[in-house]
Amino acid sequence: MLYSLAIMVLCGMILSGTMQKLKLPGLVGMLLTGIVLGPNALNLIAPELLNVSADLRQIALIVILTRAGLALDIKDLKRVGRPAILMCFIPATFEITATTIFAPMFFPVSHLEAAIMGTVLGAVSPAVIVPKMLKLMEHGYGREKSIPQLIMAGASVDDIYVIVLFTSFMGMYQGSSFDAVSLFKIPAAIVTGLMAGILLGLVLVMLFQRIHMRDTAKILILLSTAFLLISLETAIKKYVPMSGLLAVMSLGGTILKKNDILAKRLSGKFSKIWVAAELMLFILVGATVDISYAAKAGFMAVALIFLALAIRICGVFVCLVKTPISPKERLFCAIAYLPKATVQAAIGGLPLAAGVAAGNTILTVAVLAILITAPLGAMGVDSTYQRLLAGNDVQGKFPMPDKQ
Repeated sequence: MLYSLAIMVLCGMILSGTMQKLKLPGLVGMLLTGIVLGPNALNLIAPELLNVSADLRQIALIVILTRAGLALDIKDLKRVGRPAILMCFIPATFEITATTIFAPMFFPVSHLEAAIMGTVLGAVSPAVIVPKMLKLMEHGYGREKSIPQLIMAGASVDDIYVIVLFTSFMGMYQGSSFDAVSLFKIPAAIVTGLMAGILLGLVLVMLFQRIHMRDTAKILILLSTAFLLISLETAIKKYVPMSGLLAVMSLGGTILKKNDILAKRLSGKFSKIWVAAELMLFILVGATVDISYAAKAGFMAVALIFLALAIRICGVFVCLVKTPISPKERLFCAIAYLPKATVQAAIGGLPLAAGVAAGNTILTVAVLAILITAPLGAMGVDSTYQRLLAGNDVQGKFPMPDKQ
């Protein structure tokens, strides 16, 4: 396992640095590292690592979402208002609907199988988006209208909505009827996640005020609490729906609200942890990709992905109607809502494993979606933020965000 870790880190850093020299996002190099070293190519990643790949990816996601919470001011979200709520489900709904309608025209699949494919494709990737938005916040871009906060909040809830629909459609395929009551799990999961995160955030603030400890110890406690919140989601999901990812973000947001100086210090520590976590996340996502599926897909799968993305962009524009957000800023929001990676890697193979007739096609399209949209969205954000978003008066005092 040590050999595998060494090869993953070294190759990941080399390819990431190479991509940045070529003016491409570093995560493209990390994804390529995972694809090349993974079980479907050179097979240099130890089985022990692959067996815990899902857990390691989740840990990396928790790191970046905790850091996001420590930077996400509730006042900014209140200022955004209605669009932040609409961005949680409207773009995904547009993309799922488009896939449900058009996939049977591209492939020999039923409309129900197409709906399952749509839910696999519909989730945006917070692992790609959140680090980008955090950098823009740090450097003052989009601050006046809280655009990075709008995109981060929408991306975190978007996944809940899509996964609930995925579970419902899979249930329909396996013989049960569509359970409309399950849709009520979405607002319930949001509320319980926010409440759990806020409550534990208040507890941690009191603890840190009363007991003197190093910031490193506070980071360990904060991370452990975040792990518990994610575990709690799994433990109680049969009884009470809860969004563990939202709970983690609200945990950090509560600390920022109550002690902004502490939050900024901890956020700096998390930014250093993210350097290693990011490598693990995207290399292991790449390792889940079977490039042979993508090679078999052909033009039709690529065409379907781009058609669904175009309609998703329309959904983003609908969310921003009658807002003070300018046309350039709306275009940036649409670009930032393109990347897909973590959810597709997590659930793309589930229909095939469950015996869905179109499972192989669904997995193939999910793999291609990762390969196309993760680099496309990341490059789009990196190459357009300066032209599409307004900076502020501190903009010139900082270097530009790294092309990552």
